[in-house]
Amino acid sequence: MKTSRLARETEKIGEISEVVTNQKPRSFAASINAFAAGDPGSFIVKQDDDGDDSSSLSSLDSTGPFDIEDAPPFMKTAPQKRKRGISTPATTVTEASTIKLETRTPPRKAGINPEEKSPAKIKKGRKQPARKVVDHDSGKATIHPPANWEEIYGLVQEMRKKILAPVDTMGCESLAENHRSPRDKRFQTLIALMLSSQTKDTTTAIAMKRLQTELPSPHHFSLEGILAVPADTLNNLIYAVGFHNNKTRYIKATALLLQSNFNSDIPDTIEGLISLPGVGPKMAYLCMSAAWGRDEGIGVDVHVHRITNLWGWQKTNQPEETRAALEAWLPRDKWHEINHLLVGFGQTICLPVGRKCGECTLSTKGLCPGAVVQKKATVRRKRVKVEKKEEEMTEEVEEEVVVVKEEDG
Repeated sequence: MKTSRLARETEKIGEISEVVTNQKPRSFAASINAFAAGDPGSFIVKQDDDGDDSSSLSSLDSTGPFDIEDAPPFMKTAPQKRKRGISTPATTVTEASTIKLETRTPPRKAGINPEEKSPAKIKKGRKQPARKVVDHDSGKATIHPPANWEEIYGLVQEMRKKILAPVDTMGCESLAENHRSPRDKRFQTLIALMLSSQTKDTTTAIAMKRLQTELPSPHHFSLEGILAVPADTLNNLIYAVGFHNNKTRYIKATALLLQSNFNSDIPDTIEGLISLPGVGPKMAYLCMSAAWGRDEGIGVDVHVHRITNLWGWQKTNQPEETRAALEAWLPRDKWHEINHLLVGFGQTICLPVGRKCGECTLSTKGLCPGAVVQKKATVRRKRVKVEKKEEEMTEEVEEEVVVVKEEDG
């Protein structure tokens, strides 16, 4: 009986499917167990007659242990994947090899030095003020300077070299126009000092620039120009500075005095400068140094007064007291420099509010008695708990550690 071609091909496909269906995959867990034990022959799985999924390992001799990360030489083909839903028999570990672990240091990030020390701690210094020593024989008193003043002064100079302060570029000494005559430059220096009282250097520089560019010709910013300009116009030009109304009156009155009493120039003595309206000792000494080039005293402003008292060089209440105390022992060649040095230091690091002691070399070296140090303090608080049922009061005490800042001066 002849069969069609389609029937013969269908019969062959059925026979192939029956062969593939009868082949059962070996247990994945059993293969792994044999692989860990180092038995290559155990990868041959023997199927039981009952047709279940359990398998037994053959008892071939082991060829020796090998690393689990290395591919075994007897594996010619890739292992088959485990089918889902097939139950895996329980496995028993008979022997475990000892693995030696090595500690490895993770790679460092770029720019981080593991040997770099943590930021230096802030340490309070001890006050070492200037001392007055009296000779018993002659009765003459001698002022001995603070023991560490030269070290402190030198460190502040090094810090000031690294940071640009407003006084370095907008200080009163540098605001006069260079192309004007010496007389006009001295007059502009005096006006800049009068405007700077209770005013920031940046604001003073803006007001000076307006006077230099907006005062009408032909005199512009000079003694004659101030005399000619109306008071209202002058007040509008210096409106940004503090107490501009008072300063307008002082400047107009000073211009009249200079014209009548000082030959249209600024005085060349401390007494003459102090006699001008609105000019105090600080302005007079600074003006003598900047305008005439003579250091006859220390110009003590709020920064010099505050910082030197923080250092413990003296204990004074007024700037004039500080000036007298400093002039008693500070070398004369530093009388002009100390104002510019400490004003810039007070503008950048030793601020009036929020001092940056962490950036100050004096604090890390323990030279500043006024350094702000963080201290841990234990605060005891009582919590009262009332129990209504028993009508008795129980008391619980808890301790809380907080960080407070200790600040001197």
